[in-house]
This record gives sequence, structure tokens and C-alpha cells, in this order.
Amino acid sequence: MRALFVTDPLPGLDPAIDASVGLMAATQDLGGWVSVCGPEDLAVVDGRVQARAVRLELHERARGTDHRWLLPPRWYDAARARLLDVADRFDVVHLRIDPPVTARYLHTTYLLDLVDRLGTRVVNRPSGVRALHEKLIALHFPELCPATVVSACPATLREFVAKVGTAVVKPVDGFAGNGVWLVEDGPAATALLESATRGGRTHAIAQEHLASVSAGNKRLFVVDGQIAGAVLRRPSHEDFRIGPPVAAAPVNAADAAIVDALRPLLIEHGIAVAGLDVIDDCLIEVNVTCPGGMHKTDALLGTDLSRTIVRRLSSQGGSP
Repeated sequence: MRALFVTDPLPGLDPAIDASVGLMAATQDLGGWVSVCGPEDLAVVDGRVQARAVRLELHERARGTDHRWLLPPRWYDAARARLLDVADRFDVVHLRIDPPVTARYLHTTYLLDLVDRLGTRVVNRPSGVRALHEKLIALHFPELCPATVVSACPATLREFVAKVGTAVVKPVDGFAGNGVWLVEDGPAATALLESATRGGRTHAIAQEHLASVSAGNKRLFVVDGQIAGAVLRRPSHEDFRIGPPVAAAPVNAADAAIVDALRPLLIEHGIAVAGLDVIDDCLIEVNVTCPGGMHKTDALLGTDLSRTIVRRLSSQGGSP
């Protein structure tokens, strides 16, 4: 398999935990070719998408004692950049730019639409990423979710907090736990909600806090609508937000029902790889822009999620 990774700058990636690096390593381990470019390296000439890409050779790595891989400081060698026709030269393109979905991200998806239409698989399909907002997809299935309100009105959110007692409040365009607050029904709630909505100018999501999160937030790794694995993550004693993976998670009937409900929507929109967050059998989020956690899980538990994903994707594409 010849794979192009459209990523944020390589020096900013942490190869010990970054899921994109895990997918690159898995591609190489399985005999594939790994090339990398940034959004700014893409262009359209005569209706064809070109990429100024570099071929990578990743160095050996080993599992550490936790969720981090052990690698040398120089973790890859890069060949000289070449200008390549993306649809002609690659079997799969991994869109691996970290959220939020900014103008930079959107412009990249519009260029990769042209690659997708020529039959080269883009993971995830650019139009699908635009159509399915990962913080709001779950609201298509309210019966699967905890009580949730989305509003820019502090008073509406305040009423919801009073009703449920404690809520997790997060920005609609948030990522990686940034801007996520635990808001309790009390004198501080009004000020916090005014801040969360920037004085009523931007939407925020308020979701009933599930105390059972202490037992774990389950990340379901879904590939082409099927569960490829699952891991538990828990908050620490110092922070209510979810931390790194800590243990393998069993997949139960409720997990299967959630994936069954989402599968038609994911397949319709070409969401080949998704990360579903589940607490106490309730769907919280559906990560589609740059789903992660696989590399950490493989390091911690000795699993093979990254290779499993690459194998399943390669079954739909070509060989190296």
C-alpha cells in the first residue's frame, strides 16, 4: 500500500503517542510506503491534485512501560520532497490534521474531494468530515446519549445545570479537552456559563455529568462500521477530564447497539475510521476528524490496533 499522510508539521508530532505516527509505522511494518505532506503542500493543476511530499523511513521503536512508545530522538529519515499526482501515485490518503475544523482544514478537504472522486480512498472522506460534526453527531441519536443541551444562551444552559445538578460544558469546536468545564448547580454556574458562551455569542454543549465516568470512559475504535477494539480511559484524582488509556475494555451488547445505530450514517458519509466515546453505555462523542488513541493503546496493552486499521483499509485498496 502506498499511503500519503496529510498532517500537521512533523516536528510538532509526538511520535511516542501520536496516532498518525502509529498508522505510519503500521503501514511501513506491513510493507507499505509512507509519504507525508502538509495542507500547504497540496495544489490543483489541470484538475489534478498534486502533493509536494516526502517519503519517510521510520526508525525502530519499542513499547515502554505505559502508553508511550520508546523511540530515538531522530525517529525518521526523510527523502527529498517530490511533486506527485496524488490520485495516480497513492492507494490511500490519510487526512490527519488535528481539529478544530478551521478554514485551513476545510480548504484541505475541498482539495481532497477531487482525489476521492477519482477513486483513491481518503480516510476519512472529506465531504463526510464536513457533514458530520464530531461533537454533534451523537445528537442524531438522543436515545443513546445522556441529557444534553446545545445553546449560546447562558440562561438556557443555567436552567439545564439546575435540572441535572452537575454538567460537563464544552465548546462546540473544542478538542483534546480544551475549554471543558465541570459546572455544578451553585453560585459560580452563571459566570462560568457566560464565559463558556462568550457572553451569549457562541454555542456550548452542556451534558449531564455521569458519575460512573470514574469507572471509565470507553473508546470504541470503529473501522468501516465494525468495532476493531476498545480501551478504558479514566479521569485522574486531580482532573475530571479523561486521561490516557489504562486498561482493555470488553465490548458489550450496548456498545454493539450503539455501533449498529451509527453504522449506516458512518458508511454513507465515508467515515472509515472513527473513535466513539461511551460512558455507562451512553454515547458521548464520535471522533471523525483525526481519530486517535490507537498508538497509545497498542503501547500500553500490546494490542495491534494500528495494524488492524491499516490491514482493513488496504483490503479496499492496492498493494505497495
